[in-house]
Amino acid sequence: MIGYYIVSFLYVIVCLVLLLVILLQQGKGDMGSAFGGGGSGTAAFGARTGATLLTKATTVCAVLFMVGALVLAIIGQRGPRSLVSGTPAPPATTQQKTNPAAPTAPPQQATPPGSPAPVPASPAPQTPAPNPGK
Repeated sequence: MIGYYIVSFLYVIVCLVLLLVILLQQGKGDMGSAFGGGGSGTAAFGARTGATLLTKATTVCAVLFMVGALVLAIIGQRGPRSLVSGTPAPPATTQQKTNPAAPTAPPQQATPPGSPAPVPASPAPQTPAPNPGK
């Protein structure tokens, strides 16, 4: 699990270095040279220059970028992992879940034999009573 975080951290560093190395390189020219408007003494794809330190660094970073993407994809295929995967679940409660908006009925008391049945309480009014003073 810690390996995933290490690979992710290294992958982000490689991405930033690759971005920096690409942006530091000198351009090949303007758009006219890209469409055949370059100098006549060049070969088909422009003048061949020696590989500089920046182009070698770009190649190395590009390879590390691709390998890192593959490694992260392989690690990600192992399934979802959680930080709390080793923690036991809380014990299940025996209470039934009820609608919190619904009023709960008071518990029924057993009436002794021979006594009159209890009178149910009247429901509370839904709207307030009109005030005759106003």
